[in-house]
Amino acid sequence: MAVLAVLVAVPVLLLGSAGPARAHATLIGTAPAQGAVLAAAPDRAVFTFDGPVVDVPGGVQVFDARGREIESSAAVSGEELVVALPGSVGERTLVVVWRVVSEDGHPINGSLSFSVGAASTDVASPPAAAASPEQAPPALSLVRWVGYAGLFLATGLVGFAVLFLPASSDRARHRVAALARAGAVATALAWLAVLPLTASYRLGAGASLFPGSAAWSSLSAAEYGVTGAVVGGVVAAVALLGRGRPGRRRGWLALAAAVVATGAPAWTGHTRAASPEVLAVGVDVLHLLAGSVWFGGLVGLALSVPELAGRGSAAAEVLARFSGFAAAVLAVLVVSGSLLAWRIVGSWDGLTGTGYGLLLLVKIGVAVIAVVIAAWNRFRLLPRVHRAAREPDRRSGARLVARSAAAEAAVLVAVVLVTGFLVDRSPEGSVALAASAGTGGSGVETVRLDDVVVRAALSPQAVGANTLTIEVQDPSGGPAGTVQSLSVRVSSDALDLGAVPLTFAAAGRYTASVVLPAAGTWRMQVSLRFGEFESSVATAEFTVAAG
Repeated sequence: MAVLAVLVAVPVLLLGSAGPARAHATLIGTAPAQGAVLAAAPDRAVFTFDGPVVDVPGGVQVFDARGREIESSAAVSGEELVVALPGSVGERTLVVVWRVVSEDGHPINGSLSFSVGAASTDVASPPAAAASPEQAPPALSLVRWVGYAGLFLATGLVGFAVLFLPASSDRARHRVAALARAGAVATALAWLAVLPLTASYRLGAGASLFPGSAAWSSLSAAEYGVTGAVVGGVVAAVALLGRGRPGRRRGWLALAAAVVATGAPAWTGHTRAASPEVLAVGVDVLHLLAGSVWFGGLVGLALSVPELAGRGSAAAEVLARFSGFAAAVLAVLVVSGSLLAWRIVGSWDGLTGTGYGLLLLVKIGVAVIAVVIAAWNRFRLLPRVHRAAREPDRRSGARLVARSAAAEAAVLVAVVLVTGFLVDRSPEGSVALAASAGTGGSGVETVRLDDVVVRAALSPQAVGANTLTIEVQDPSGGPAGTVQSLSVRVSSDALDLGAVPLTFAAAGRYTASVVLPAAGTWRMQVSLRFGEFESSVATAEFTVAAG
């Protein structure tokens, strides 16, 4: 009943008291504006985001039209990045290249160009080092996967040894304790390696275990604290467990240390950017603990059940205890995972129309396979072990359970692998264009320009008032961070309506109201300024029906 109460109360509190989830921070305004021509040089440039950001060492550079760096300084306050500019820069074009870290730990970057007096005829591209990718390097995601897999293995095995293994099963306990120690070593090495890899990624230096002294300041105190809690907790847990027979007091201390280590990662990452934060973090802690118990318990079963099968009903008793506990754990895992996914992604369109959402669906699909295997274990194999009266039958049933548990654990390793990539991927995505369609018909056109995808939607696609929606995306479906500005012209063979004013709707998404006076083919010419200050044009054509 207590578990049921928690499963009912937490969703009500989390969803009932929640406002809109805070997403990966996005640039929503600059002063001066992109492409502005000013009469006098400003003393600063201000970048405004829709969420808190953190600066990184050397994250801002200012260049003149010839590509030479100009002395500047930068500071972050809440949702603003302020870049102090030199007093006299002459009449020329300036380019400000910036990089900051969102509250969820992901870096975001871009650039701003404006001119003083008059725009320069030619503007040199900044050095390649100034343009840094936002996506995490695969090495970081893989090391993080090793860290989570080792953590779940070590802490889950500690919990299995303390809660489920009989005290007299020395051989099984030794095997479980030995594998828990190996998992603890992998956990410590991986989580310590994640720190320099994350620091170098935030600075745009790729994946490096030796990023330089300046890089360490890009990590928050919470990240250092979480790493210390994970490494210290898992080492303490396996040390207290010893060779598998820690005694009652040491056993509970080992279990407490394992809980601290497993729940610590909830205090960084995407849940810190969800609201209400306290409940989101609490649900994430439950999710991590449930995953650890499930994964470690399965590995523990695979190690111990074959040895316990020759000791009367010992194997059946362990299976029965774990099976009942695992049912509650699975319920917690499903509910907490669903809540976290919804609070982070925020909509069905975010789940099905973004790279993060699609990767999350892959994780869910793999987890479903593990649940199917778990159901087979509980409802087919476990009764077989219980019914076995002879020792050969018990050993045969135990071997089947061990193999099935090992297969289930292997599937969960794949789940953890996907999780490692999700942690380092921004959940920010775009809203499906269909969501902005009017009551009449609508059309969607997609144009690809190198690594940028432009999607244009017109609704109701009839003579009279229409809503034009423009989305600029990267290949993964998220907003294209390289695009600095865009404009749209509307024309047909007979008429040219000129540029239409755009309204910012969301990251990478803009809308405009346009009145089309006649039926026929209308062209929407989208001009983009992106990448290393190059311009490109995408044209979408729509057939407009008579009203």
